[in-house]
Amino acid sequence: AHGSAIESANESVRLVTRQLAVSGRFNLVEPAFLELGQPDLSGAVSKLVDGGAHRVIVVPYFLTLGKHLQRDLPRLVSEVAAQHPGLVIEVTPPLDGHPALVSILLERASARGTY
Repeated sequence: AHGSAIESANESVRLVTRQLAVSGRFNLVEPAFLELGQPDLSGAVSKLVDGGAHRVIVVPYFLTLGKHLQRDLPRLVSEVAAQHPGLVIEVTPPLDGHPALVSILLERASARGTY
């Protein structure tokens, strides 16, 4: 995720990460922040490698493909990969375009009632 100076926003990302971990689909799950939150990508990947990971899938918790995902994330992934030879790091697309987004937006709008 991007990270925020408002710690409760960072904690919300950590909560989603814990929920993802509890799903049981992945053995190791760690949050990472580009700015203003800890751990950063390097710290999160190091923790995953220490836990036995040989492959890391980075899922950007971003709605759209902005400058952080076009410029910053590829650079950070490259730097982290250089620190861990043999580690495979893959990055998924951002959330934009996912079919569940329309359902989520409709649900949120509907919670406010019918107009």
